[in-house]
Amino acid sequence: MPVNDIDAPQRISADHLIPLIPGVIFQLHLARNGHMRFPYIEGGGEALKHIDRDLLSQNAGELVEQLTGNDHPKIMSAIERSARWMLPLTTRFLLPFPKEKPHWIAVSARPKTVADGVQWNGIMMDISDQVSEEQRLRKLSDTDPLTELPNRRKLMVHLTNIASLSTRHGTPLSIMMIDIDHFKRLNDRWGHLHGDDVLKQLATQAQSLLRCEDMIARLGGEEFMVVLPLTSLQHCHTLADRIRHAISVYDFGMGAGQVTLSIGIAEFRCGEPLTSLIERADQALYTAKDIGRDCVCLLR
Repeated sequence: MPVNDIDAPQRISADHLIPLIPGVIFQLHLARNGHMRFPYIEGGGEALKHIDRDLLSQNAGELVEQLTGNDHPKIMSAIERSARWMLPLTTRFLLPFPKEKPHWIAVSARPKTVADGVQWNGIMMDISDQVSEEQRLRKLSDTDPLTELPNRRKLMVHLTNIASLSTRHGTPLSIMMIDIDHFKRLNDRWGHLHGDDVLKQLATQAQSLLRCEDMIARLGGEEFMVVLPLTSLQHCHTLADRIRHAISVYDFGMGAGQVTLSIGIAEFRCGEPLTSLIERADQALYTAKDIGRDCVCLLR
């Protein structure tokens, strides 16, 4: 029985398909003397409209540096590593657009040795939507939804890194444990919605008194922690008392003096476990509550 031509699949040529794909197919050549060029680059999307392909085919070095900006050292390092070990080239960079926000571009290519250097055949894809979603999910996993401060998870990662630097360089590091006095009583009297508003305003006020390198995070409930790199116990005490006083005179919509803080502080001992540091700050916090609240206590 003869084959019906209508039902036969149509063949689509690569030349017709490539301009329609949401990305770029490329060939990159790196000569032994370091000269870099793109003998072939074709694809769809907006990126190629703003790029001089003739220049890329002759000498790509300067243009690649302009297009990749701050990511250029990372890109070149990935290319050199791929060329040296004949490993797949996988990286990403931020590509500027004349009238739009920059787009994230992912690169994936395989190298092969050629007579005068190394040649890669690969693709570049716009992954801006993917990166935006990654950032959104990361923020959700790292941020307290009420106060928009870092949560316990993010704080512990940060504290671990800062403690490592403190141990390596012998620099001071201190922390504060902050607790709102009689917060349950405040909730019972003014309502939980007002209590939530107090937490949000407290986060804003405390942040305004800290340096950009300091981190305040909500641990849960009415408890917060502040990580202060390059800060001795004495300076930490001064700052903690400044925060305590600022909150005690701030009007949270209930009149000044209705919200006070108990704060415990401790300084990192080089190489000690972080659990020990946090426990000492916690003990200092309990001491502050035991002696009457609205004060700062420390444990050396």
